[in-house]
Amino acid sequence: MEKICIAIDGPAGAGKSTIAKIVADRLGYKYLDTGAMYRAVCWAARSHNISYTDEPGLENIVKQLQLKLDYSAGVTEVFIDSRNITSEIRSLDISNAVPVVAQSASVRRALVALQQRLSSSGGVVMDGRDIGTVVLPNAELKIFLTATVDERAERRWLELHNSGVTIELAELKKNIEDRDFIDSNRAISPLSKAIDAIEIDTTSMSIAEVSDKICSLCEAVC
Repeated sequence: MEKICIAIDGPAGAGKSTIAKIVADRLGYKYLDTGAMYRAVCWAARSHNISYTDEPGLENIVKQLQLKLDYSAGVTEVFIDSRNITSEIRSLDISNAVPVVAQSASVRRALVALQQRLSSSGGVVMDGRDIGTVVLPNAELKIFLTATVDERAERRWLELHNSGVTIELAELKKNIEDRDFIDSNRAISPLSKAIDAIEIDTTSMSIAEVSDKICSLCEAVC
């Protein structure tokens, strides 16, 4: 069976990363966590006291970034200069910084180029917000995952709660609404559904149901 590129886009909390990992494992594909890349840039900027809106500073950071992603058994580990920062980039502070840093032209240019190189041989599942429209416009299968804001906030709350982070559900809902607005209205590569993408509303679907559907779609394409 031919190995293709699968692009999965959608707003925060729609289940992109969870589903992408499962699909990649079932198909024997590589999984590329683009969100972790942007989180790593945020972490590096914070570590060097660079403002998230400092374009020249971010450009300098991303040029020097020694970034490595190691995906195995459903887990993506992120390294900068051999330091494992996997847990550190999942903090609420970094989550809130991502949509700001993602508006940086130099950061997007560098990371998109890297993502395209890593997927050039196919057999890749990649998730993000502009994968089907910008990063992999020629992907053989494009998926756009959605879910209601309430559902996405509850998912994020549960994830943080299980990690020992306490936060009000209402605050998370507001954070997600704000991020949706920023992601959809940014000047560079805004969140949008590719014309040829298949939309899947995950609100009332289980993880297994969504992953089964995408794997079936992949089989039909291949």
